[in-house]
Amino acid sequence: MRIIVTGGAGFVGSWVCGAYISEGHDVLVIDNLSTGSVNNIPAKADFQELDIMDRSGLSKAFMKFRPDYVNHHAGQINVRFSVSDPSFDAGTNIIGSVNIMEMCREMKVKKLVFSSTGGAIYGEPEKIPADENTIPSPLSPYGTSKLCVENYLELYRRLHGLDFIALRYSNVYGERQNPGGESGVISIFCNNIMNNQTCIVYGDGNQTRDYVYCKDVAEANIKALSAVSGIYNLGTGTEISLNDLIGRLKIITGKRFEVMYENEREGDVRHISLDNRKAAEKLGWTPSTDFQIGLTQTWRWFSENKSSV
Repeated sequence: MRIIVTGGAGFVGSWVCGAYISEGHDVLVIDNLSTGSVNNIPAKADFQELDIMDRSGLSKAFMKFRPDYVNHHAGQINVRFSVSDPSFDAGTNIIGSVNIMEMCREMKVKKLVFSSTGGAIYGEPEKIPADENTIPSPLSPYGTSKLCVENYLELYRRLHGLDFIALRYSNVYGERQNPGGESGVISIFCNNIMNNQTCIVYGDGNQTRDYVYCKDVAEANIKALSAVSGIYNLGTGTEISLNDLIGRLKIITGKRFEVMYENEREGDVRHISLDNRKAAEKLGWTPSTDFQIGLTQTWRWFSENKSSV
C-alpha cells in the first residue's frame, strides 16, 4: 500500500514510518522540518519538505504519490507554546488538518489515521484511567485544537465518507525524541542529566503521567490501517509521578543530578492515565514494553548519541 505520513521526520512519525516500511508499504514523508530531522526519516521512505498549510504544495504531492492511506502526525505539539500563542496552534493544528482532510477527500483515500492526544484532551477527569467515553475538558489550546480536529474528522466521515482512526496518545517517550522542540519530560531529563544540567520540575513532583513507548505506538499505527473507524486511547493505564521518574533515572543512569522545583505551569494536567481496553478489543493492541525497560533503552540512546541530540 502507498501511505503518506505527515510529520514523518518527527519523533513519533518517524517510528510510524519505519513500522510501515517494515510491513512492506511504500511511504512518502511530508514534513516542514520545523521540529523534525531528515536524519529520522527511514532510508527507504520518499521525502518532500512541505508545510501542511501549503494547499497547493499538498495537492501536487498527493496527486503525484496517489496514497491509499494517510497518517497525519504533523502539527504544533507543545502545550506551553499553545498557551503562549493559541492562534498559531489553532492555525497549524486545525486549518492544517482540514487541508489534509480535503486532500484525502479529493484523492478518495481509504483511511486517515490521526495522532490525537489523550494526555491533554481529557483535562482533569474524575475517573482515572480515563476511557474514550470520558467527556473531554482540555486545559490548553493544544488539547482544544486536537479535539476540534476529531470533530472535523467525524464531520468528514458523515459528509464525505472519509474513514478515520483517531489515536489518543498518552505521553509517548523513547529514542530520538527531541528534548527541545517536542518537550517530552523524559527526553528533557535525559538530555539534562547527560549534560550535567539541572532537571526542573514544575510543581511538587507528585503529578502523574501515563508513559507509552514509541515502538508500541508505532505498532498501533499499523493495526489502525485495518481497524474499525473511531477513537482509541493509546496508553498503559498506569500513573507514574515525576518524583518516581526521577528516582528511576537516578538508578538507571547511576548519576547524581540536581533537581529544582518551581511553580506549576498554566495548561498542565495534574493527573492522567488512559484506559486502553477499547484498543485491546477493537485494534488488537496492548502496550508490550515495560516502563523500566523502555526508560533504560531511552537513556542508553541519549548517552550513545550525545553529539546528535
